[in-house]
Amino acid sequence: MATAMAAGKVITLDEVVRLLGARVLCGKDLAVRLSEVGAADLMSDVLALSKPGMLLLTGLVSVQVIRTAIVSDLCGVVFVRGKMPGKDILELARESNVPVLSTAMTMFQAAGVLYGALSGR
Repeated sequence: MATAMAAGKVITLDEVVRLLGARVLCGKDLAVRLSEVGAADLMSDVLALSKPGMLLLTGLVSVQVIRTAIVSDLCGVVFVRGKMPGKDILELARESNVPVLSTAMTMFQAAGVLYGALSGR
């Protein structure tokens, strides 16, 4: 799992939406602050390497992504490459208060944009 963080730099999910041109699929509180982003398709990597409050970028569209976000106390999930989760995934996310976004960007592009925002570049 690739992660990005910056010393003291923080952005909100609202800013993530703007930076990635993302669509909000669920989640009402977009004022959530984050200072770290992780990118992975293997949920075992997320379980092993993530930190509470991290935002996850993934191309894996599965209910396990939301379950992993819950267990790992992630601040939200961004599905990349325009992938759209099913109703069961969004229902679990709503019930668990996990914000879910979707962006047309690739994982690499989205990670780079967010790295730049977090590092002030």
